[in-house]
Amino acid sequence: MQTSGTISGDLLDAALGVVGGRPPDALRHVERIPARDGLPVDWPAWVDRSVRDAFVARGIHRPWRHQAETASSAHAGRHTVVSTGTASGKSLGYQLPVLSDLTTQPRATALYLSPTKALAADQLGTLDSLGLPGLRPAVYDGDTPIAERDWARDHGRIVLSNPDMLHRGILPQHARWRRFLRGLQYVVIDECHSYRGVFGSHVALVLRRLRRLAALYGSDPVFVLASATVAEPARSASLLIGAPVVAVTEDCAPRPGADFVLWEPPVVSDGLGEMGAPLRRPAPAETAEILARLVSSGARTLAFVRSRHGAEQTALTARRLLSDTDPALAHRVEAYRGGYLPEERRALERDLGSGDLLGLATTNALELGIDIAGLDAAVLAGYPGTLASMWQQAGRAGRSEKRALVVFVARDDPLDSYLVHHPEAVFGRPVETSVTDPGNPRLLAGHLRCAAAEHHLDADDVELFGGETAVLPVISTLLAERQLRARPTGWYHTDRQHPADEVDLRGSGDAQVVIVESDTGRLLGTIDHGRSMSQVHTGAVHLHRGISYLVDDLDLDAGVAMVHAERPEWTTMARSVSRTDLLEPEAAVSLPGGVRVGLGAVRVTDQVVGYSRRRIGGEIIDTIPLDMPEQVLETRGVWYSIEPDALIAAGLDEMAIPGALHAAEHAAIALLPLFAGCDRRDIGGLSMRCHPDTGLPTVVVHDGRPGGSGFADRGHAVLRKWLTAVRDAVRACGCRRGCPSCVQSPSCGSGNHPLHKDGAVLVLDHVLSALPAAVSIL
Repeated sequence: MQTSGTISGDLLDAALGVVGGRPPDALRHVERIPARDGLPVDWPAWVDRSVRDAFVARGIHRPWRHQAETASSAHAGRHTVVSTGTASGKSLGYQLPVLSDLTTQPRATALYLSPTKALAADQLGTLDSLGLPGLRPAVYDGDTPIAERDWARDHGRIVLSNPDMLHRGILPQHARWRRFLRGLQYVVIDECHSYRGVFGSHVALVLRRLRRLAALYGSDPVFVLASATVAEPARSASLLIGAPVVAVTEDCAPRPGADFVLWEPPVVSDGLGEMGAPLRRPAPAETAEILARLVSSGARTLAFVRSRHGAEQTALTARRLLSDTDPALAHRVEAYRGGYLPEERRALERDLGSGDLLGLATTNALELGIDIAGLDAAVLAGYPGTLASMWQQAGRAGRSEKRALVVFVARDDPLDSYLVHHPEAVFGRPVETSVTDPGNPRLLAGHLRCAAAEHHLDADDVELFGGETAVLPVISTLLAERQLRARPTGWYHTDRQHPADEVDLRGSGDAQVVIVESDTGRLLGTIDHGRSMSQVHTGAVHLHRGISYLVDDLDLDAGVAMVHAERPEWTTMARSVSRTDLLEPEAAVSLPGGVRVGLGAVRVTDQVVGYSRRRIGGEIIDTIPLDMPEQVLETRGVWYSIEPDALIAAGLDEMAIPGALHAAEHAAIALLPLFAGCDRRDIGGLSMRCHPDTGLPTVVVHDGRPGGSGFADRGHAVLRKWLTAVRDAVRACGCRRGCPSCVQSPSCGSGNHPLHKDGAVLVLDHVLSALPAAVSIL
């Protein structure tokens, strides 16, 4: 762990405020990632000459070896995934076979799917720039005007879309897409590592629906998938498309090398947070200062911030800092996030690509694939949820021959704190395996209905969607509910209306709430219905494009939040109460020491009951009540319970039990992403002194999506490793009573009360002493 010594490099010095060659106290580690030479090969002989010449004209004189291997595998008819690092040129691996075959086969078509609109727009620009005759690409997404959608359907040969539009716009209207589906030769799935959890499971089922409809019209497309480095890429890609996939994994592209810095903001000497815990400088504020320094040095920089509000605040703070030091540069820093209008997003993308913007504070909306040449640095304000995402964000920098800089700024959070103090957890371990479960019966039911509405189901479809064990019980339920009817030729949908609108791929089931400026009626943006209750409730402070607004009124029935511009001297944070019912308490098994561990279905009921107003330094001004409806979620959870006498015998005071359980729950939620490949926002939890379903002190960690995402199941499978890391992180923290770096949670609905740090260590020690060494306890 590097905390001292001479640091070289003007960019690194500028970012970290190095004086006299000595590193600041906040520096925890610098990983020097070496540069790498590329390995070019000859163009495959089958590549059409006009396609090859078009790429040569753009400066690509020879492909890298992994690009040629990917292209030749797909051209030979094998489903193929290329899993190499960010900026390794994965797109050429699928562009060569797609463009060559479409050039030589006038009726052939191809479908390109990406998880974000920005990535599709970037691919459109690349394809347009090639100037290949007769291959005009067409975008088909939610921003596409009706006339252009019609052209894409009737004439498009390369259609760029996303899984949501495939699900809602193409598959339900497959008869109108007959020409396109009949000629479908390739399906490209870009950034496929992003399809995980509930979203990934939904997408896997949508792709199975696509395959069956392509077969109905006589085509059998080759799937070509591209992913940032991910564990077991062939297995993950095979699970996603439902067919065997071969993997190309050796990255043969050159890299300029990078300095990867782990940075922990300093403790604010005169500040105290919840329960008197030491208060560290917020990661967005620290990130804004680093961003301003880099922009001042002329470095083109992306700063990734976890939340929309955080991205806005980071850009605003960086501009304010630059106004004091380099006023001419202040306007060259902006924010970028979801919820902006399409034309705003496109303008920001253009300005960043052209260099008109030097700094951009963004959510993960710019994490994936968009080709922005010449970026010098990336600053990550907090762990993005997975190592795959962390490396993806880091890889946005370093697209020239100049050595890149990446700075990971730890939030005051148990997982972030663990990572900056354990660099081997970042640099010495493989990225996560994608967790998807297309056999989830709750998800499968909706897609079987969609598939039956598109074309009746038969025995072949049972195998396609997961086999008799997974599919037939779901079909039986749908028959009993009269959503399907059985006929000698198969199962038919009973409703004339296609059920696509009832199946939300993003897993939220939410409509959108529009945010409108009261004085002018101007539409500022949108937010999910569910998140609106905690983010734009009446009285909330909302940031948009660097301007602060106060929410006058949230009308959930109308789906509108009315706001007015104002700059209050406080921020707001929603407070909520929750209840978690264990629907399968009998799924728990008994272990020594009065410990029981369970895994199964749970029902979570949440309600926002108020919000606190906090000064910029974190001090709570007051708490204001709210009257919001309950939100009910049926999902899956992992839990443990302990006999209270066993805890007392282990040395825990009876009055400290609630705080000990609460602290252990917070730390477990914070560390699960390291083992389950999830984001902290994908999961939730609850602890109770006496849970009504167990009658015992209980800690529950649950998935945050209906039906479950597979994360609780993964946590159960690695329970010993997971809880060991949790115990070690809490015990190693230098605070006395518990702080945001170990047991406090920024999203705790009860304001982090009560918490007992030492008691959490006792609880976790006791559970670990009861767990067997086997991977699975069932």
